Amino acid sequence: MAKEKDLVEYARMSAKHLDVYYGQKQALFGVDLNVAKNSVTALIGPSGCGKSTFLRCLNRMNDTVEGCRIQGRVELDGKNIYDTDVDVVFLRRKVGMVFQKPNPFPKSIYENVTYGPRIHGMLTKKKEADAIVEDALTKAGLWKEVKDRLQDSGTSLSGGQQQRLCIARAIAVNPEVILMDEPCSALDPIATAIIEELIHELKKKFTIVIVTHSMQQAARVSDYTGFFHLGKLVEFGETSQIFTRPKNKQTEDYITGRYG
Repeated sequence: MAKEKDLVEYARMSAKHLDVYYGQKQALFGVDLNVAKNSVTALIGPSGCGKSTFLRCLNRMNDTVEGCRIQGRVELDGKNIYDTDVDVVFLRRKVGMVFQKPNPFPKSIYENVTYGPRIHGMLTKKKEADAIVEDALTKAGLWKEVKDRLQDSGTSLSGGQQQRLCIARAIAVNPEVILMDEPCSALDPIATAIIEELIHELKKKFTIVIVTHSMQQAARVSDYTGFFHLGKLVEFGETSQIFTRPKNKQTEDYITGRYG
């Protein structure tokens, strides 16, 4: 695992002096953060602290929010994703997203997984589609459970299975980074444990950034943790250091339950 001081060299994504405004209200203040390759970075902090706003900056989801304005840079492999020549559709293929509530399309399991590759022109033969479906569902830990019912609706699956289907859908287009916005908050403890185990496996191939309201989850799944408060990145470092030897008193107070 890269040490914090080496993270710039190992960074897959970087935010530099990032400010975000919703109309006149400033939501993020000068955030600098490096996301290491093949790692899990957790973003923690109280509700409304800016962690989800930051996450949505990493694949320009905030472009869809009226009145949202962004200053600073967000780089993917050194390229500013906010440059005018960036194709946002292609960017979101490279930086996929899994949302808080499982949101499979009202289509078959098979069609859920092939939807992205199809619209990105990645499929020419059915054999290719079959291979992508099996590969994505296997990586998402779902293949054995659904291989005999691929034509069933994605909405017929349990909540935890639906979330894994959404992860399979995200990885079917072969992204570099996967963003997860509280992916377990709607799930029961058993489904949560399965998703957390899956995250450990996925980081071998992908770079993952996860927003979580659960500090226990952040401690379990992440290599690095950033603590946000009132739109500012208060502290960032290796997860073990953040949770055992935080350098900032605000971080310590939040982790020990004194506020938040």
